[in-house]
Amino acid sequence: MSFCFNFDVDEKTNTDNALGDASLNDKIDSVVKPVNESGNPEVRIKEAKEHFPPSDPQHLLDDAIYETLAIGTLPPLHFLNETVFEKTIYEREDTENVLSNTANQRSDLISGVYEGGLKVWECTYDLLDVIEREGETFGGKDVLDLGCGAGLLGILSLKRGAAKVHFQDYNSTVIEQLTVSNVIINCQEEDSDDENPGKRKCLRKTDKEEECKIKPKHDRRHLLPRCRFFSGDWRTFLPFLSSEEPLLKYDIIMTSETIYNTDYYLALHNAFHKLLAPHGRVYLATKSHYFGVGGGLHLFETFVAEQGVFTVNHLWDGENGLQRHVVVLRFKKELL
Repeated sequence: MSFCFNFDVDEKTNTDNALGDASLNDKIDSVVKPVNESGNPEVRIKEAKEHFPPSDPQHLLDDAIYETLAIGTLPPLHFLNETVFEKTIYEREDTENVLSNTANQRSDLISGVYEGGLKVWECTYDLLDVIEREGETFGGKDVLDLGCGAGLLGILSLKRGAAKVHFQDYNSTVIEQLTVSNVIINCQEEDSDDENPGKRKCLRKTDKEEECKIKPKHDRRHLLPRCRFFSGDWRTFLPFLSSEEPLLKYDIIMTSETIYNTDYYLALHNAFHKLLAPHGRVYLATKSHYFGVGGGLHLFETFVAEQGVFTVNHLWDGENGLQRHVVVLRFKKELL
């Protein structure tokens, strides 16, 4: 989306040499932090809940404008065009008032209110590139797309044969208005998508974007029952899933741009710890530092090391500007 960050930058933000020469497009300057009537930071915990696709999802595709992303041998991924989504923002159901708040404040992140799920962030593309290079097939695996946003990572695993794919985002509006629609679009796609699997379309915003209206030809609705959709704070998401017997365990957890705020590290780590299968892995895509928010890969790696549960291995490290990274977390052998 064409939103910009409307944040107050903390003058004490650490900008040592480790940050590199970051461009304005590569950094989050800070977050909008809600305050209560006393002027103190307002602590909000959004309760987790499950969302169910409509019984007749076809109406979600009416007049839908989507972009198509293809990387190497990966199956094409479709997602609602961000510009069109923004222009139709006031026509959509939004009980959280997320859409109006982001439009009014011209902000991509409002801490505790909206956590950025309506935008496809740069590191998501990095992780898709790495998955293509590593040859991860997802066949027969149970997958969690944590902090899913548009859901591209989970959709890829679905189209590559995952047994089940669960999508989770902080905001119910993101799940209901964006994630579910994107999954349905990919369950009913044009046959022509499979004809040129190596063609790259709309990978970066600097590339020429290709838009088209949905014209379902290839029905893949059998994929939808493999999916579940959740929203809520990670602190409530984990207990919510724990109420199921047996406790859900995932072979692969994928997450992108979710370690920007150090306040969330414990809840995120707990989710990894409790939800990852013994020999599973977590794919994490991130920036080296998030300006004004305080998070970044070095701080998260330090936090993980202190917990003593996971190893962290780098799969890819970018070299330009504010560096981006893709890492994989696995349980330490002595804990298996």
